[in-house]
Amino acid sequence: MVPNSLMILNPSFPDLWPVPSTPYEAEALAFCQAWQRGKATFVLQTSGSTGTPKSIILTRSQMQASAQLTANTLGLRAGDKALVCLNIRYVAGIMMLVRGLEIGMEMTIVEPSGNPLTAFDPADTHFEFMAVVPLQLQSILENTPEKVPILSGMKAILVGGAATSPALEQALQVINAPVFSTYGMTETVSHIALRRLNGPGRSDAFRALDGVVLGTDERGCLTILAAATNFELIQTNDVVELLDTDNPQRFRLLGRADTVINSGGVKVQPEQVEQIVQQTLAQQLAPQSVPRLFIAGIPDERLGQKVVLVIEQKTIPESQFETVRMAVGKALGAYAAPKQMLVVNAFAETPTGKIDRNTTMAQIR
Repeated sequence: MVPNSLMILNPSFPDLWPVPSTPYEAEALAFCQAWQRGKATFVLQTSGSTGTPKSIILTRSQMQASAQLTANTLGLRAGDKALVCLNIRYVAGIMMLVRGLEIGMEMTIVEPSGNPLTAFDPADTHFEFMAVVPLQLQSILENTPEKVPILSGMKAILVGGAATSPALEQALQVINAPVFSTYGMTETVSHIALRRLNGPGRSDAFRALDGVVLGTDERGCLTILAAATNFELIQTNDVVELLDTDNPQRFRLLGRADTVINSGGVKVQPEQVEQIVQQTLAQQLAPQSVPRLFIAGIPDERLGQKVVLVIEQKTIPESQFETVRMAVGKALGAYAAPKQMLVVNAFAETPTGKIDRNTTMAQIR
């Protein structure tokens, strides 16, 4: 069984492209037709997960360079089948279309949903390539485990848009195909580095794709230079640890400079705390029972800011919260340990499904 509303485009046979049946399909088809006509520039919106959404102009040559680099890295070839299930109004989805068009992959385009494989039958479904956000992959594994053979039959699966939790990383070990976490942004035309999440090549470090030049500024934030950036230096706010002294190609992502919490004069990187919290909860709960969460700082008369754990929908017992506090304190120091637990009904989200921390915290306050 396949979804009622999907569109299959084969770049080798544009004369056979179907008539779109939904506005979303019409939008995807319009982009593909513009690309085939040789359109030179495209305007894309950033997701707004780390600031106000803005428009960015990308050139055809930048997008082609990114697509070819992905093809070379993952071994994608003409004739391969790709599932396009990310929102094509943003760079991750639009680049799936560009990869299909440039490489010559047959594209099955479905409107974004929580579980993009729900209506596909494992007995007669085969794709070589797909890109998803962590929540989509989590939904597939938790709610439709019978779809795992579809995942395992692929050449590669990309997971991006948000960090993958330790619980999800453990759950996806059942997938035989290589699964990669991506690092990138609209300004870098999608990913410029990958981190293997499963199998013997599993790693906690990202590796830059060929030709990508990495560096850091005085804050320890990553800088990027590549063909996909039009050979312009991109300055990020992502604090990293470069792992190679000469010609660095590997890095660990520590967090964002603009999310640092100053608690009692001690700088706390919330993303590092989140990782420990998720790992600790995953050891105590079933992986699917670990709630969505993030770490934030709220005003405090004594500390300036105090670290709090923000959880979606359900609370955790006080004993588990205390275990979490002890684990964080042991690893990162007492100031990093959450001092309070806040529970909200639902996190605010960006259009691409990322947690909007600022809006969520504003609603709490």
